[in-house]
Amino acid sequence: MKILPIAITLLSLLATVSSAARAQASGPVAPPPKYEVKRVPAQPADVKAPPIPVEEIIRRFAANEDVMKKAFDQFSFNQTIRIKEMSDPAGEFSVTGEMFMKSDGLRYDRIVKQPVSTLKQTTFSLEDVKTVANLPLFALTTDQLSNYTLKYEGTEKLDELNTYIFRVQPKLLMRNRPLFDGVVWVDQQEFAVVKSSGKFVREVVTQGNGLPFSMFDTYRENISGKYWFPTYTVSDDFVSEPNGQNLPLHLVVRSTDFQPNPVAVTAAPAPAPPPSTQKPN
Repeated sequence: MKILPIAITLLSLLATVSSAARAQASGPVAPPPKYEVKRVPAQPADVKAPPIPVEEIIRRFAANEDVMKKAFDQFSFNQTIRIKEMSDPAGEFSVTGEMFMKSDGLRYDRIVKQPVSTLKQTTFSLEDVKTVANLPLFALTTDQLSNYTLKYEGTEKLDELNTYIFRVQPKLLMRNRPLFDGVVWVDQQEFAVVKSSGKFVREVVTQGNGLPFSMFDTYRENISGKYWFPTYTVSDDFVSEPNGQNLPLHLVVRSTDFQPNPVAVTAAPAPAPPPSTQKPN
């Protein structure tokens, strides 16, 4: 059975400015400890107002998103994608590539480790994984706020971080650009988006992409003591087999080794020789 190209979101590559000391203290938000299908959380029955106005919280984390988005485009990193069959025996497909930006402002990838597959009941190709690797970045920047309705839904503790929870929904779907529909968790001290859970939606649904994954949890990690970049995305879903059984699949996207993109230096043209002052014979 062939699974066609997978369109996932390395959701929300959402990060923000923070101090180096805090980065060492908090570290990355831990990934889920076990396999389980996640869905957008329901709204709490009783939501207490935050200590500062909701509008101010949104303004602060959107401003940090502006900084993150600009910084993210200046970094390269390695990305490993694993797709695991949750069966007995279990099979797995994995591949590692390098993601980098060029001067044209577009992100490119090159394979670092060739694909390895022990899948037993499904097949994935390198082209499938390239579709995964080249998904657009979602950042809830200041200029994107007008596309969404944000609703404050309380607080929650994630590892050592105290966070505000916001439900994010598109105001109007677009034909050519997917928009995020889900939940974000914002650190109360840094005003950084440290986790997101949801899906991408658009007005026209592309047919025939065989998408087995729809909901994604993305966790972020402080990089270089400054920016919260997404480093860990997971999704759990299933595909239907010919015998009528559902085969669970587990997707993990792990980003590591963030490095500033090298700056291309263009050699200055050689100076023109001074006009000759020699008189002709």
